[in-house]
Amino acid sequence: MSALEAGKKGRAYERPEKPVRPRDAASLVICRQRKGVTEVLMGRRASRHRFMPNIFVFPGGRVDTADRQAKIAADLAKPVARKLQNKWSPQMARALAVAAVRETFEETGLVIGERQKDGVLPNLAALDYVARAITPPDSPMRFHARFFTIDVNEASGRVRDSDELQNLQWFSLDDALAMDVVDVTEFVLGEVKRRHEGWRPPGVPLFSYRNGRAVIKYEA
Repeated sequence: MSALEAGKKGRAYERPEKPVRPRDAASLVICRQRKGVTEVLMGRRASRHRFMPNIFVFPGGRVDTADRQAKIAADLAKPVARKLQNKWSPQMARALAVAAVRETFEETGLVIGERQKDGVLPNLAALDYVARAITPPDSPMRFHARFFTIDVNEASGRVRDSDELQNLQWFSLDDALAMDVVDVTEFVLGEVKRRHEGWRPPGVPLFSYRNGRAVIKYEA
C-alpha cells in the first residue's frame, strides 16, 4: 500500500493543483531483543486522522516550533549529528531528534531522557539516524519524515496507548514486514532489519516518489 493510498483510505481526497510543501516530521523506531529476535514498537493511528488513519506506524509526528529551542539533557552523538548536518543546520538536526523523542513520549508514554512536569527533557545521545522519506507530490498532505532508531533499554516508563496511537504492540521485524503497512514503513523496517543482520549502508537512504513510482537513493 502506498502512503497516498493509505492517506486516502476511507476519505474522499482530491489531488491538489500544485504540490503541497512537505512538513518536517520525525519518527522513532524503538527496538528490543527477545530470545535473539529483534522486535519493534508500532501502533495503529486513530481513525480520526486525515493522514493514514487505522494504519500501523512508528511513533512520530511534525516538528513543532518549540522543538527548535528545546532544552536537552544530552546532544546527538557526533557521527549521528554529522549525518544530519550534511543536509540541515545543527539547530534543525537537533529539532528533528527532539521531535522524535517528544512525540514518542506523547504517543507511547516512553521517556527518553528525564521526566519533567511539562513533558520530557530529551536525551539524544543514543539515537541513530537511519532514513528519510518524502510523501508523494500529488498527496493533499505531505511530510518530510526523518527516521531515528533507539534500543528500548535507553527508555523508561511503561508503554500505553494514546489518542494518537492505539493497540501499541511489539512486533518481530518479520511479522511487521508481513503486515499491511504503507510502503514507507515497509522500507524503513527493511532498512532496520538489514542493519541488525550486519549490513552497513553506503549512506542514509531517501525514499521518495518520481513519476508516481517509489525511488530509493543513498546519500553520503
